[in-house]
Amino acid sequence: MLYLLLIINLLSLIVFGLDKRKAIRHQRRISENTLLFTTFLGGTIGSLLGMLVFRHKVSKKSFLLKFGLVVLIQIVIIYFFGKYVIQ
Repeated sequence: MLYLLLIINLLSLIVFGLDKRKAIRHQRRISENTLLFTTFLGGTIGSLLGMLVFRHKVSKKSFLLKFGLVVLIQIVIIYFFGKYVIQ
């Protein structure tokens, strides 16, 4: 499980970096839904690092709100999974 989380976080970091590169080159971008989906799958740390390292999407308030919502949903899922499934 740890390796899977490591891979998805690395993938998230790469996807954010690629999107930033495409933005700089004025190329077709990676959709916000894809960025948020990699975050939702468990790539929260990689996505956050990608946002900070590449300075990408950090000033877009609508994206930050969606990002925060995804993280909140993850917290709720982990809470209920830990409380009701693992006993």
